[in-house]
Amino acid sequence: MGKSNGSRDWTQIYAIYGMDQWQTLVFLLCHALFFSLLSFVFLFYFDPIFHFFQTFFPSPSAARFAAGFSGAVTSISAVCLFFAAANFFYSAGPLHYEMAQRMVGSVYDWSTVKLALDIGCGRGILLNSVATQLKKTGSSGRVVGLDRSKRTTLSTLRTANIEGVGEYVTCKEGDVRSLPFEDNYFDVVVSALFIHTVGKEYGHRTVEAAAERVRVLGEMVRVLKAGGVGVVWDVIHVPEYVRRLQELKMEDIRVSERVTAFMVSSHMVSFRKPNQHILGPGEVRLDWRC
Repeated sequence: MGKSNGSRDWTQIYAIYGMDQWQTLVFLLCHALFFSLLSFVFLFYFDPIFHFFQTFFPSPSAARFAAGFSGAVTSISAVCLFFAAANFFYSAGPLHYEMAQRMVGSVYDWSTVKLALDIGCGRGILLNSVATQLKKTGSSGRVVGLDRSKRTTLSTLRTANIEGVGEYVTCKEGDVRSLPFEDNYFDVVVSALFIHTVGKEYGHRTVEAAAERVRVLGEMVRVLKAGGVGVVWDVIHVPEYVRRLQELKMEDIRVSERVTAFMVSSHMVSFRKPNQHILGPGEVRLDWRC
């Protein structure tokens, strides 16, 4: 207990990186405690509650069933809320760190990587994992973390210095839907639990939001060098990403097994951008932009 894959103590992970959306965890725990207290009330004061239900149900058996059913639902709700809070806590730290190690491991040769990009770097768990790998291989490469908030990038640089990889990390503020980099710029591009948040102002299930997400994928492919590797770990919309990557003619598209993160299904997708070649008769050059 207390250990996550990659031999990292979860208390150390939270001490360095903290937690995004901690309000959600507090919300879940408060409601779990409320329903727990309510279920104890049903347990120890069942007879008064039964008599109260008799005011609505003339039949004693119906009133007893209603009181018992309400108590059971209350107890089950408390258990579900505690489970959701535990999964949220695990997903935000230990699981995120574990998946970052798996994403790093999906790139076979880091010694040749000169430039890597983390789209939506956030707290820097994945960003620093990439930087650590570059440091281990003795590479002279660097990893750039891109985020929409300048405040986040400053916090991420602080965590990189704590991890001892500050010299390998650069953070930049920018729009992920129009990456501020040239075509074919990075050897590796990664992103963890971020792309699904793009376009959320339109609603997750809308056509507009889907267009924004595939636009980010197009930008991801655009800045990736020919022969470069991209790795995405995300929730909910992964089939959509796979279809878009297939449309963009990416190679070696691989999808991991299902991993439950934040109470929903998540997958890791890796792919390789095909090497450029001279166009033949009837061929057209692909435009990576959406």
